[in-house]
Amino acid sequence: MIEGKPLRMPKAVAMDAVSVVKIMVEENQIVIRPMVDKKQELAILLAGVTDNNLHRETDTGEVVGNEIW
Repeated sequence: MIEGKPLRMPKAVAMDAVSVVKIMVEENQIVIRPMVDKKQELAILLAGVTDNNLHRETDTGEVVGNEIW
């Protein structure tokens, strides 16, 4: 809120009333970035994994120490 008035966000920002954001000043500009929960961030990254970009298993040789495979 700015002086008791709510800040109105353009629809293009696609945030709702419960979105958590980080507000900072960079090079004399107000920058608003969404705060992403680490679990949510991982889910977003994993959602991008497909059969086309999934890496195959790599054989790294015999066990050297106390590794459990």
